[in-house]
Amino acid sequence: MTRQHLWVRAEQRANETRVGLSPDGAASLLAKGFSITVEASDSRVIPTQAYAQAGCAIAPQFSWPEAPDDAIVFGLKELPEDGTALKHRHIMFGHAYKDQSAGKILLKRFKAGGGTLYDLEYLTNDTGRRVAAFGYWAGFAGAAVAVKCWAAQIRNETAAPITPFANADALTDALLDELAPLDTKALKALVIGALGRVGTGASDLCKRLDIPLTGWDMAETASGGPFPEILEHTLFFNCILAGPTTPVFVAKDTLEAARDLRVIGDIACDPDSPFNPIPIYSETTSWEVPARRVHDNPPLDVIAIDNLPSMLPLESSLDYAGQLLSTLEGLAQENNPVWGRAKTIFEEHLAKI
Repeated sequence: MTRQHLWVRAEQRANETRVGLSPDGAASLLAKGFSITVEASDSRVIPTQAYAQAGCAIAPQFSWPEAPDDAIVFGLKELPEDGTALKHRHIMFGHAYKDQSAGKILLKRFKAGGGTLYDLEYLTNDTGRRVAAFGYWAGFAGAAVAVKCWAAQIRNETAAPITPFANADALTDALLDELAPLDTKALKALVIGALGRVGTGASDLCKRLDIPLTGWDMAETASGGPFPEILEHTLFFNCILAGPTTPVFVAKDTLEAARDLRVIGDIACDPDSPFNPIPIYSETTSWEVPARRVHDNPPLDVIAIDNLPSMLPLESSLDYAGQLLSTLEGLAQENNPVWGRAKTIFEEHLAKI
């Protein structure tokens, strides 16, 4: 067993208040011999003081570049794009393995500094399933944003900026209030990837709002398309992790076709990947401007926000931290297979740079 120093950094992205380790989880790791440093943060959904009370050392926010060389820096979203070389081992969502332009730059920074990326998306068990995922809450929140944007369409308005909610019940109640004065009889949704975590979250949100739902998964898309059924639904949620064999779901030539489709919630959200199954847009949307209008008559909006679980930061953080904790404990084990696989994937992609 090797004593490990885990350094939990403060997130530096706007509208990102989640964290991947809870105070209870930190206390558990400390009891197992870990050293844990948590950066101070005024925006993190769990107060810094709660980590101090759990026994963690507290460091100034954004001080991770000066962390000891042997520390493993743990965050969720992207690092500042300042071009600096990365010497540490980092645990984070890198979005670097599908030919994304920003991902290539990130890998070059690791190569320059000699560091390592343990991509959270590629921490998998022996069967290939991810050991922890925010997927459920991404699906739930993504479906909520799409419904809000549909409601704005009906009111002939631009979709308003989105904000976080205290919990899923508060978000549901707000949506029910927003839908109450509208005619929702024609509203119906299609989820592709309905059996996965993301699809389950999107489906559950629709069920809370009594939106008629069609759920598809691998069997329904095995033909490779085209899929005219997508155009027959008001809302379409893409909830799959795309790869080289993923078919196109909505192509540019379908925009002019007769369709009921009004809002696409691209919850998988990978627009700059060549595997994007919805190649009708090329950039993510934001909390400030959640919808991108890709066609005017009839209107079609795309929602593509890449940190959707932050709409429900406390629930999603505690859920994710609970899923990930046992894997973090494995950092103290030499040749741990989960971390070993993640390192191998990183090294394979680094070799291509």
